[in-house]
Amino acid sequence: MSYKRLIPCIFIAEGKAIRWFDDHTVIAEDAVELAKQYSDNGADELIVFDLSVYANDHDEAIDIMKRMNRVIRIPMVAGGNIKRQEDIKKILYAGSKRAILNFSRQDNVALIEDAVKRFGKEKLAVSLNDFDALFKHQHLIQKCCSEIIFMHRLDLNSVANITDVPCVIVTDTMDEQELFKILKSPGVRGISGKFVSEPDMDYVSFKEKCEQQQIKMTSFESMMEFSEFKVNEEGLIPVIVQHYKTQEVLMLAYMNREAFDHTIKTGKMTYFSRSRRQLWVKGETSGHYQYVKSLTIDCDNDTLLAKVDQVGAACHTGNLTCFFQHLAGNDYDETNPLRVFESVYHTILDRKEHPKEGSYTNYLLEKGIDKILKKVGEEATEVVIAAKNPNPEEIKYELSDFLYHAMVLMVLKGITWDDIIEELAGR
Repeated sequence: MSYKRLIPCIFIAEGKAIRWFDDHTVIAEDAVELAKQYSDNGADELIVFDLSVYANDHDEAIDIMKRMNRVIRIPMVAGGNIKRQEDIKKILYAGSKRAILNFSRQDNVALIEDAVKRFGKEKLAVSLNDFDALFKHQHLIQKCCSEIIFMHRLDLNSVANITDVPCVIVTDTMDEQELFKILKSPGVRGISGKFVSEPDMDYVSFKEKCEQQQIKMTSFESMMEFSEFKVNEEGLIPVIVQHYKTQEVLMLAYMNREAFDHTIKTGKMTYFSRSRRQLWVKGETSGHYQYVKSLTIDCDNDTLLAKVDQVGAACHTGNLTCFFQHLAGNDYDETNPLRVFESVYHTILDRKEHPKEGSYTNYLLEKGIDKILKKVGEEATEVVIAAKNPNPEEIKYELSDFLYHAMVLMVLKGITWDDIIEELAGR
């Protein structure tokens, strides 16, 4: 049995999140904060529909998607107001895993064959609101998209017989038994709609109900029982916590059985405080949550290694890591490429936010986009010239200049290294 997902959807109209595509009751003035709330509370993915009519509203919706992508830690799939290939590109560039083409619009049907050549099948989904549309376009859908989003209650068994493209059902039902029935259908990978899009939805609790119905839900699952771990006399096992991107060691803490089970269930690092003698979810007070990427155990089964996505600082002192006090040994160069790029980027960002007299970075930022683009172009040309020179030192120097000026451009346009890395990983 495949694992199923809970996927809230956000309908954006005039920059706000509304209840349903035909019910414009505002459920959140800040759609970005609502997306973050879904992500933090245990949703598995997010669907975003842009209901705009006018170009300005469409551009605002794209900007909202970009801002959502920066604060959520789950995949996003988005669509709405797609009229041309450029609209698909904008949605994908906003950070969406897939762009949704509405097959109730004939122009979207005509777009998809060219779109699949340009963006690839994995980047495209289609939305349907009736069974006839699926039957009519089944071969085109099979060929050109990797997900179907149904905006209607259908004969799910018939759907599974017609196509093996994974389906997400967006339903207005609030009846749990009907939701269980939908999730049990073999062709359905997840549900969306009113029930799972309630702002205060308890995803962990509902997943437990699904498990009781023998529906396997997407979640972490330990390959070993806690009883197989070698714990100390207090029933605790130490946990070394490492940033999953930079590999930097962030902290050391301890788990008991309850803390371990809560971590597995929620995906948020949870520890046992030896001083307070109680469980604590990292970040519950500060907002500096640690989202689990992986858990491994050492060869003696007595120490855990957690790789996490750290929000903010790991240390209560405000330092990024608890290991910041130098004791012995020589200094060494920070050679982790991502850390170097991040360090330079944040220096440029700091110059933008706190200008410094005589700073070349501030000179570029003050001159604006045209000056920065001119320098990026000049440095790119210098790289080309250096590449014709047999001396590799010259090209290293020119590439460094080019990357610095490219980062100034990134800061000016609000693009982060995370955005670039996600784009490259997606390719």
